[in-house]
Amino acid sequence: MPLPLYLLAMAVFAMGTSEFMLAGLLPGIASDVDVAVGTAGTLTSAFAVGMIIGAPLVAALARNWPRRSSLLGFILTFAAAHAVGASTTSFPVLFATRVVAALANAGFLAIALTAAATLVSPDKKGRALAVLLSGTTVATIAGVPGGSVLGTLLGWRATFWAVAAVCLPAALGILKGIPAGREEDEATGRPALRAELAQLTGPRLILVMLLGALVNAATCASLTFLAPVVTDSAGLGELWISVALVLFGAGSFVGVTVAGRLSDRRPGPVIAVGGPLLLIGWPAMAMLANEPVALFILVFVQGALSFALGSTLITRVLYEAAGAPTMAGSYATAALNVGAAVGPVIAAATLNTEAGARGPLWASALLVAVALLIAFPRLTAVTAGRSTEVLQ
Repeated sequence: MPLPLYLLAMAVFAMGTSEFMLAGLLPGIASDVDVAVGTAGTLTSAFAVGMIIGAPLVAALARNWPRRSSLLGFILTFAAAHAVGASTTSFPVLFATRVVAALANAGFLAIALTAAATLVSPDKKGRALAVLLSGTTVATIAGVPGGSVLGTLLGWRATFWAVAAVCLPAALGILKGIPAGREEDEATGRPALRAELAQLTGPRLILVMLLGALVNAATCASLTFLAPVVTDSAGLGELWISVALVLFGAGSFVGVTVAGRLSDRRPGPVIAVGGPLLLIGWPAMAMLANEPVALFILVFVQGALSFALGSTLITRVLYEAAGAPTMAGSYATAALNVGAAVGPVIAAATLNTEAGARGPLWASALLVAVALLIAFPRLTAVTAGRSTEVLQ
């Protein structure tokens, strides 16, 4: 894999840390700005909504911009939003900074996903995507737990400052590693924007985007509210939240790595095997949440299955949107973040039910069940040997 791909992954690490770090910071944020934990959880949805809107919008605006300067501008804007968020005492202002950071993240990721696909041969998109997404998985292994520990020891604001600081070496890496220029040769054969947007009317593309959104909704529903599961259901101290996040991140790294080698050629079996296992895992986690050992094992397993399934579906988005070379990354980003916006909202609504802190885990099971019901006819066709299906 080419070096610029790893430099992009470094920037994705900083952004992934920010996207998922609230899972360990919500109690502190809620207390500091005087809102309920469920209300603080909407910061995750705010970030996701910004990503949904920003991905196609910014990708369309930036499709003819120089790639290096675009990526650099987005990551510096992202860093500035975190500096403002770390300084404010107002929840509305903090909410607004999450939206701005999401817009910057969306623009960066939409361009980076497209760039990653062009840095390798057409039959290696899945492996390139796995390298890029490894920035996110390393963030869940190291960045998010580290941010949780930092937040526990020094307060959540210190974590926001740390994310802003990590963006600076990533920006330097982009400046040094990504070629300057407008990629004129690529632009010559590039389809018109209207033609790229027309790809969204394709039923195969809509299907994989929907499935990707549902699986990511399930992931974000439980990950956002993992802290209360650890402290309330399992009865452990706050520092154990970081342990749970490390295990989830380690599982996600394993899942993305394995799926990256299968998603190009054999996505159907990944979904057919991983989907039902993921569905079983969320209820099992809810029922065993009061058993710390079982809980931590399942956190690892669910992290692996969630990211294996999710990354495979997002790879299929890139394949199905091959006719939209500058917008395909934004479609994948939007699909991921529709799920990231919806999942925490559904999960927050379950916190005040009899399920309590375990409610988000049951919500995740429901979301995966819906995804499998939608995918089942396609998976049946795949196993019957009809290779033209979208999940082949």
